[in-house]
Amino acid sequence: MRSRPLRDLPRRAGFGLKPEHHADALAAMEQGAAPAWAEVHPQNYFGAGGPPHRWLSAVAAHMPLSFHSVGLSLGSAAGVDADELDALAVLCARYNPAMVSDHLSWSNGADDKFPDLLPIPYSQAALDHFVCEVGRVQDRLGRAMLIENPSRYLAYAHDDWGEVDFLHELCRRSGCGLLLDINNVVVSAFNLGFDPAPWLDAVDPHLVGEIHVAGHARKDDTMGGTIAIDDHGSPVGPHCWALLSAFLARSGPRPVLVEWDSDLPTWPVLMAEVAKADALLVAEPADA
Repeated sequence: MRSRPLRDLPRRAGFGLKPEHHADALAAMEQGAAPAWAEVHPQNYFGAGGPPHRWLSAVAAHMPLSFHSVGLSLGSAAGVDADELDALAVLCARYNPAMVSDHLSWSNGADDKFPDLLPIPYSQAALDHFVCEVGRVQDRLGRAMLIENPSRYLAYAHDDWGEVDFLHELCRRSGCGLLLDINNVVVSAFNLGFDPAPWLDAVDPHLVGEIHVAGHARKDDTMGGTIAIDDHGSPVGPHCWALLSAFLARSGPRPVLVEWDSDLPTWPVLMAEVAKADALLVAEPADA
C-alpha cells in the first residue's frame, strides 16, 4: 500500500458549481452566506484561461474546491487517458484542490470515447488493473485520490468480489479513499434488486473522504419493466436522505455534496437542499 497524503474538505455540505449559478455563488460569498465548499468537474476548466478560470479563481479565493473528474477512464484496458491526466495535473497545480476524485468505471475504447461511465467486472484481473491505474494517477498528482462507487444498470456474471469488498481492497492496495455516492447505491439497488441498507452498513467509514447525494429518475423500459436513471435532475429523495442519516450516525460528519447536474434549479432551491445536508451533519457528533 502506497503512503500519500489524503487531504480534507470541511465536514460540511458543499454544492456542485455550475455556470448558471456563478453570479449567485459569488454574491453569497461576498455576503458570507455561501456553503463551505464547492465541487467542479475539472474537464470544464482544461482551457488555459477566459471566463471559466476567472469564475473559478474567484470561487477558489473564498472556499476549498473538490475536483470530481469524469474523464480519466481508469478501468479502460489501455489504462488512464494520459492527456486527461496531464491536464488534470496542471489544473491541480494551479488551484491546489482539497480533494480529487474519479469513478470506478471506464469510458475509453481503443478508438472511441463514450459519453458514459461504464461498469467494470469485479474480477481479480480488474482489481489488479485498477490498483495499478489509481497508483499512476496518485504518483502523477502527488496525492491520494478518492474513487466513487458506480451507479449500475447491469451486473457481470461470475464476479470474484462483492462491490464493497472490491472497493475496500482497492483502497487497501492503492492507498486511495472512497467517494461514497449514496444515490448511486439507491439506483444500483433498484436496478439489480438488492437492499441498499446492508450495502452501506458494510462500508468502512474511515475510508470515506466525501459523500454524494442526489435525485434520480425512474422510467419504464422497452421490456415492460422500470429502470432507475442516475440523472441528478431533481431534489434528493427521502430514501437517500434516510440512508445518509443512518450512515452519518455511524461515521460522524463527512463532507457531503448535493449533486444537481440537469434541469438545474434556482439558487435558493439548491441552497435549501444544501441546508438539509448541513442540518444532518450538525446533528452528528464528530467521530473518533
